Amino acid sequence: MEATMKKLFVIFALMTVAALTFAQKAGEKISFKSVTLEGKAISDSMFAKNKITMINIWGTFCPPCIGEMPDLAKLNEANKDKGVEVVGVIIDLVDDDGKILPQAKADADDIISQTGAYYTHIVPTEDMYDDGALLSNIQAVPTTFFINSEGKIVGKIYMGAKSQKDWQKIIDNLLKK
Repeated sequence: MEATMKKLFVIFALMTVAALTFAQKAGEKISFKSVTLEGKAISDSMFAKNKITMINIWGTFCPPCIGEMPDLAKLNEANKDKGVEVVGVIIDLVDDDGKILPQAKADADDIISQTGAYYTHIVPTEDMYDDGALLSNIQAVPTTFFINSEGKIVGKIYMGAKSQKDWQKIIDNLLKK
């Protein structure tokens, strides 16, 4: 019960400050180094291989995040040939010291398996929370934004889950620019 209350408090706190302006803005370059959930090294150089990378920040405690993951998996498959990739960042995967929490990893693995969301998922690192970094000023989950091949944010930053159809419209508009 205490863990549930703590998660609810965190969600409430995040939603309370959600009206604040994000530090990330269109045109800002994003840089990071981390590992995937499988332990493979990954960095901002990944952006160069795609026209657009869709970054979806989610939590294992977040029903809307989990609910949109099957659509994100379909979106990832449907857009690979267009140079678009979906990448997840699991916000509640590590403790304050940056160590992966075993239960959170098990939960994330289960969620990915149950939803078919077999796209890349990144383990957050401390430097991802620095000013201008990938996770700076994320106020709520799910939060989604898009990065071009130069590593710069393009378009808007979206809070909340969307359907595959709604995300596809956004992606199609970004690809036209």
